[in-house]
Amino acid sequence: MTVTVTLPRKTLSWTIFGLLVAAIVGAALSLEKQVMAQAWVEHTLSARTALLQALSTLQDAETGQRGFLLTGNEAFLERFRHADQTIGERWATLEGALSDNEKQKQRLDRLRSVAAERLASLQKSIQERRITPDMSVTDSVNAGKQLMDEARSIIAEMLAEEERLLTKRNAEMRWTVTLTQFGVTGALLLAALLGWATLKDRQRQVGELQTANIALQNALTLAAEQSERRERVESQLRQSQKMQAVGQLTGGLAHDFNNMLAVIVGCLNLLKRKMARGEIDQDSLIDKAMECVERAAALTHRLLAFSRQQPLAPQAVDANKLVGGMAEMIRRTLGESINVETVLASGIWRVHVDPNQLESALLNLAVNARDAMNDEGKVTIETSNAYIDDRYAREHAEVKEGQYVLVAVSDTGAGMPLEVIAKAFEPFFTTKGPGKGTGLGLSQVFGFVKQSGGHIKIYSEPGQGTTVKIYLPRFVVEREIAAPTHQTSDIGPALRGAPEMLILVVEDEDRMRSVAVAMLHDLGYSALAAGNGAEALALIDANPQIALLFTDIVMPDMNGRALAEQALRRRPDLKVVFTTGFSRNAVIHNGVLDRGVNFLPKPFSIEQLAQKIGAVLGIVETT
Repeated sequence: MTVTVTLPRKTLSWTIFGLLVAAIVGAALSLEKQVMAQAWVEHTLSARTALLQALSTLQDAETGQRGFLLTGNEAFLERFRHADQTIGERWATLEGALSDNEKQKQRLDRLRSVAAERLASLQKSIQERRITPDMSVTDSVNAGKQLMDEARSIIAEMLAEEERLLTKRNAEMRWTVTLTQFGVTGALLLAALLGWATLKDRQRQVGELQTANIALQNALTLAAEQSERRERVESQLRQSQKMQAVGQLTGGLAHDFNNMLAVIVGCLNLLKRKMARGEIDQDSLIDKAMECVERAAALTHRLLAFSRQQPLAPQAVDANKLVGGMAEMIRRTLGESINVETVLASGIWRVHVDPNQLESALLNLAVNARDAMNDEGKVTIETSNAYIDDRYAREHAEVKEGQYVLVAVSDTGAGMPLEVIAKAFEPFFTTKGPGKGTGLGLSQVFGFVKQSGGHIKIYSEPGQGTTVKIYLPRFVVEREIAAPTHQTSDIGPALRGAPEMLILVVEDEDRMRSVAVAMLHDLGYSALAAGNGAEALALIDANPQIALLFTDIVMPDMNGRALAEQALRRRPDLKVVFTTGFSRNAVIHNGVLDRGVNFLPKPFSIEQLAQKIGAVLGIVETT
């Protein structure tokens, strides 16, 4: 016998309805728990954000204080003041975010105490910097490092706690999502559809939370990169301040020039007394005074070279021919105890530089190498083609990517430590003993290389020797290669002029004008003098026999270049020679003499004046 049990439809409906209601209620309860879990996740994220903002505020305060200590510029304190004003808001935000966690509240109290102490120490160092501008920045930075490290440690603990809570609450939220899915799956079609939509919405929210986490990580990475860039900028600022140390520069200038002036004044005083007594032994005093004048002129030229403002006369130069041509001169200069070797690469490119200045730079480096070896060892001069790639150019902002000619000078001397290499190109910096160097040789080479568009780098290890590499840009314009003449101290005998050759001297400084006229008379020329451009033009109009205009560049009202242009419009055949102690842009542009310009820098000797005037007028040597 078969027994069949049939549930009434109504009972089935109520059962289904009951199951539906149960599923909906279960889903609703699960959904409520999920919303709460999500709220806790968002609460944890907000707490993490508040902690990072507090750390950023403290770092801003420290950055502002450090910038002020390094530069003395009050503008850096704006970040410090802003951080000091907003730190209270950060604490209030953190109190609200951490009110549910007693341990976090205790850590917050510790953090607030350490931060207050750190801000107070920052404020104290700012006041001390205002009172004592030359105070040690390093001591102040080191003194506050322990407090800042403690603050970072506390924040790291708090972030770790929030990360733990975030992991736990994310797990709880995922579990509630799972319960919701089961509840919705067991319901009827409507409940299933509603559950599906709810699930999709929940998944979207989870995705947004994950996206927020990724964005937060990216923000942290960006903040770290910005901190590194800030450190690099501060390092460059310190380097710039170091290279522009006015105190060291002016001190070195005053020392050297005072020594030279003392010798000149002493010689002139003795010379005057000897002449009054009728003594004829005066040549040694004159020679000593002239030697100091030449040293002073050389010092000025080296300073102009370092500041990249010396007038250059660049030519297309074959570096192999130049190095080979001066090798014997370098050997004679360094002495027999120094072995000089040249290694010249084949197929070398040409460069566009002032050959005399390049020779002077190589001679400077060779002499430095000899001194580093205590007059015994080996100096190697090498040439080769080189290419500076983009990576190296990015690491050295002053260098452009491209093709270069490398000229390297190596020695087997004592080498240099890193701290000496960092200061090697500074003016008046020297490791040589008193009286053995001015500290301007490498700075002159540095200025010449930079003014020529090149790059210079020192490679050295203590006890292993030193290599100085000069990179000069490749010259690609087809021109005739110059055969540079070597610089020597022997200028040659003076050229004797003719009285019928009339020279017009234009100089606004009375004593300089009278000395120049006297020099020309002594050389056998006839000379007229004018104190400004207007007087000079009047004399040119009145004296058509004037063969040459010798004019200063820097003059009031009308400079030498403007005077020459007006004079040449009147007299196209007139020869012109410019002179000046310093000129930025009259006949020199970007550190290079304008094409066709005859230039004699001040100060000049009577022999240099004779050679320049004689060369421009085409006079043959008669002495």
